[in-house]
Amino acid sequence: MNARDLAAEAVEPFEADPHAERARLLDDLARAYRLLGTLRWGELGDGHITCRDPLRPDHMWLLRYGVPFEQARIADLVLVAPDGTAADQDGRPAFVNASAYYIHHPIHEARPDIGAAAHTHTGWGTPFSAERRMIEPINQEATCFFDDHVLFDDEEVQVLSTDGGKRIAAALGGCRAAILANHGLLTVGTSPADAVGWFVLMERVAEVQMKARNAIPISAEAARIAQDDLTRGDFGWNLFGWAIRRHLPDEFADGASGQ
Repeated sequence: MNARDLAAEAVEPFEADPHAERARLLDDLARAYRLLGTLRWGELGDGHITCRDPLRPDHMWLLRYGVPFEQARIADLVLVAPDGTAADQDGRPAFVNASAYYIHHPIHEARPDIGAAAHTHTGWGTPFSAERRMIEPINQEATCFFDDHVLFDDEEVQVLSTDGGKRIAAALGGCRAAILANHGLLTVGTSPADAVGWFVLMERVAEVQMKARNAIPISAEAARIAQDDLTRGDFGWNLFGWAIRRHLPDEFADGASGQ
């Protein structure tokens, strides 16, 4: 067995029982928030990760408003209904980041194929978005987004209603990622781990784009070859695993959950 075969075996688990699958996803959602907090993103509450609920697919899970990302636990996650009302896991009303609902709900509604979305303001993604340009295939990681991202070229940086979210969803189409003009990065995935794995990669790509001002892109053919080879299987989920092992090693080693 070679390295390629070993990599192909690393697949995201799935629980057939929707209650068990919900528990798995919420554990990863809380851990995803803690990862962003450890990376010092969302320090001022400027970001959000959502997860579709397996039991009620028109609902999504979100971190309760006011909880620092690095302290996120499963008990801090709340269920958001299609009308934007939220409740904690005991059914009590809860507050959430309104922008998270305005942006994410229309995306989940428009994309039944995805289970999660991630967006937060970052040191490289936000300035890159202010230049309103697309990702060019100037390095390996950048090829992962070749023909699979969009620019949401809109001046509504303060999204004040689901109308703004609907425009983002329409621009995103069937793509993996969006550059929200003058705002930041957004990625979607099959799960919180998948979406956040892609988000961490996109932030790295934005950094390279900003630093390599005179880079020469590779050809479209070469970019597609690299993309096909790099992104096979549960790519985002595997990236998430690498990031957790690097930045939250004690959790990974102990099998700790986000209770």
